[in-house]
Amino acid sequence: MSHHYSGPDFSFPRGDARLDFTDLYVFPKPGEAGKSILVMNVHPSAVVDPAGPTTAEPFSPEALYEFRIDTDGDGIADITFGMRFSSREDGSQTATVRRLEGARVGRGDSGNVIFEAAAVSTGRDARVTEAGGYRFFAGWRSDPFFFDVHGILNDFQFTGDDFFANKNVCGIVLEVPNSDLGAKRVGLWACTLIREAGDWVQVDRGALPAQAVFLVGTERDAYMAGEPAGDDRFVPVFAHSLEHSGRYAPEEAKRAARTLLPEVLPYDPTRPASFPGNGRTLTDDAGDAFLAILTNGKVTEDSIGPHADLLAEFPYLGPPHNT
Repeated sequence: MSHHYSGPDFSFPRGDARLDFTDLYVFPKPGEAGKSILVMNVHPSAVVDPAGPTTAEPFSPEALYEFRIDTDGDGIADITFGMRFSSREDGSQTATVRRLEGARVGRGDSGNVIFEAAAVSTGRDARVTEAGGYRFFAGWRSDPFFFDVHGILNDFQFTGDDFFANKNVCGIVLEVPNSDLGAKRVGLWACTLIREAGDWVQVDRGALPAQAVFLVGTERDAYMAGEPAGDDRFVPVFAHSLEHSGRYAPEEAKRAARTLLPEVLPYDPTRPASFPGNGRTLTDDAGDAFLAILTNGKVTEDSIGPHADLLAEFPYLGPPHNT
């Protein structure tokens, strides 16, 4: 189910839906080859068990939301776009967006400010902020991910029921010049962090759909707190999960695990985006791609297609349901 519900037993990290990273997308801006669109979705609008809505506040004021970009292939971020959100007494929120350069450059309130006090959208109309060569959106949107969740949980007995068809997420959409990405071909991932004991603690991270939900086993906490540079240590637990789900032989399972790790989304802005080889568009069927690996090719599709409410222009995510 993409990266939704990445806490223990399909719950939320630290029990807070606002910290739950769901999906990462990156693709060239349509009609303008010199820019790229980065999309990080968080905060699913519905709880799975027991079923029900999550909190109305889109983003946690105590959290830090980051796009991380590796420009040299070492699995460590060289460029980071960080977002922090503040709340007002009337319930509205604003965002500050910063860009940081350099490996392990620090977090929180460091870096160059791109946007300050950018309005967060809570209704159907998208409130977009522009500055220089950047555009920014944050707020409730229709969830673009499409997948038959009940089918995968019911031993791959798919019925064509798209669990996410009427669900919302909180989207963070950033339009950036390609020169800001630092290299022709990069690796991206997203993460959420909270403040604990005076320091920032990473509670969720991801780039590729579903694997952190279904393959990390007992290593969940360590995986969510880690960086791609250290992902080789998780090959055995991924392989163990794949042996059971896809009936892989042990060495085959290790080879399959290494195609999923380190967990970064490769992206070359000079080429068309297409998951999993280069970025990810909002209509790429990433769920089917994961099914094929999870089942060792025995199941390759769930017969669910992209949502029809996507926008042709920024912020590209469709308006939220039931608002």
